Amino acid sequence: MENLTKKILTALVLGVIAGLILNFVPDNIFAAADTYILQPVGQIFLNLIKMLVVPIVFISIALGTASLKDPVQLGRIGGKTIAFYIITTTVALTIGLGLASFIQPGQEGAFNTGNAEYQAEEAPPIMDTLLNIIPDNPVNAMAEANMLQIIAIAIFLGVALAKLGDKTAGIQKLLEQGNEVMMFLVNIVMFTAPYGAFALIASAIGDAGIDGLEQMAMYMLTVILALVVHAAITYSLAIKALGKASPVQFYKNFFPAMTVAFSTSSSSGTLPVSMKTAQERLGISRSVSSFVQPLGATINMDGTAIMQAVATIFIAQVYGMDLAFSQLVMVVLTATLASIGTAGVPGVGLVMLSMVLQQVGLPVEGIALILGVDRLLDMLRTSLNITGDATCAYIVDRSEKNKESAVETPSQ
Repeated sequence: MENLTKKILTALVLGVIAGLILNFVPDNIFAAADTYILQPVGQIFLNLIKMLVVPIVFISIALGTASLKDPVQLGRIGGKTIAFYIITTTVALTIGLGLASFIQPGQEGAFNTGNAEYQAEEAPPIMDTLLNIIPDNPVNAMAEANMLQIIAIAIFLGVALAKLGDKTAGIQKLLEQGNEVMMFLVNIVMFTAPYGAFALIASAIGDAGIDGLEQMAMYMLTVILALVVHAAITYSLAIKALGKASPVQFYKNFFPAMTVAFSTSSSSGTLPVSMKTAQERLGISRSVSSFVQPLGATINMDGTAIMQAVATIFIAQVYGMDLAFSQLVMVVLTATLASIGTAGVPGVGLVMLSMVLQQVGLPVEGIALILGVDRLLDMLRTSLNITGDATCAYIVDRSEKNKESAVETPSQ
């Protein structure tokens, strides 16, 4: 894994260099290289990983739930997980709003807002999302890769396996064998990661262009700073205080998954790698990892929340509109609820941002101003998203193990 991480990092650096070089070649040459080399290689890598997501999520959650045996323990783990995700998302939004208000990355009149156009997609109501967690057709849920529904199906199956015990030992054994097959396939797919990482980052930087990067420099720096602050302070304090572990060691062990997330820009797509890394390098039990991380990949989006907060302030500043404190509070509330309400919606970050902008009366067309660099920032915020999932899994796992130790230790 260490050797693979070095290869991926090398590929990312070479991809950045290649992307910058492509900014200075004629457009037709870049278009040809991007269309016939970079995009196909990157897409093949993404498809290879996505191919494994649905079976891994289904099998791992079913096994994880079955291994818990006690429904009370499942409810306790679920409660801790959701509480952690809501709290950290709120903190992430607060950090993003605070830094953006202080740095002020947007200036009125600096951008041509007259030509800015963006068609906002309508997000489903939160109640509809909650009702749709239970699928009317499990096969259709699998085919559409609806993660919330797949998680629900797997939990039901896991509870049934736990209750029926020896009667369903054959099915549980089959799932365990399926999990071994999936992990083997993950190892094979990861050999293609350096090539995919190179192609994806080169394509993203080549497409953004030097001019686009320069114009959006302050916005990008503000988002990046907020992401770093959230990881360095929020997650580190949680790991140290609640997980009783070294944050440096945690990040070092989880770094391979973060590099894959950076190249894929997909929390769900990175799930097979992040779960494998969490279990093997962080020592998180399979039962907790199998429940907490897939749920986090669906509803926990701290990196995306930071982008929304900074983008909201940025767009308000560009359009010369001041936001009152009550509107800032509304940004936090709306974005926190939207992270659950828009789970599974394609382009979820921008859908959530459009909801936030509409809620506080800002023009949705302002999203067009950040689209050019959103792909690059998406890489970074995805890395933060999966790190938050792993942090939560680590803390929940440690708390469960401490509880088990307390029960097993006889009172003096």
